[in-house]
Amino acid sequence: MKRIAFFPGSFDPITKGHEDIVRRAIPMYDEIIVALGVNSSKNYMFSFEQRLKWIEDTFTDCPNIKVISYEGLTIDACKKYNAKFILRGLRNSNDYEYEKSIAMMNLALAPVIETVYLNTRPEWSAISSTIIRDIIKNQGNSEAFLASGVQL
Repeated sequence: MKRIAFFPGSFDPITKGHEDIVRRAIPMYDEIIVALGVNSSKNYMFSFEQRLKWIEDTFTDCPNIKVISYEGLTIDACKKYNAKFILRGLRNSNDYEYEKSIAMMNLALAPVIETVYLNTRPEWSAISSTIIRDIIKNQGNSEAFLASGVQL
């Protein structure tokens, strides 16, 4: 059975931190699905099409990474794509507490799907899409924090 990990997010925009987590996980899995979640109640800075293209461009050199979009529960998408692992990155203890609550609910809904955490490298631990959007809105230089496939 293939080891498939599901890396969900809104990626508004995808950052160096996201990219680093996925690239570090490549040796652990046969396939990693980077999954752009669709949430119609959120206001995004960048269009769905732009975010999807940036993700695809970021991982164009990785044949075992698949880029998809999905709606609904992450657990349901994992089942659809036969992913037995949800991959998440942790920057700090706040991330851990938030992710732990989601992981426990996911485990209750689907006991065969495990959440796996990778700690963010120190140089990327202060980066969040929210902060990057603020830098961009205020005409700051965000280039050093954006994933390799992002061209503003």
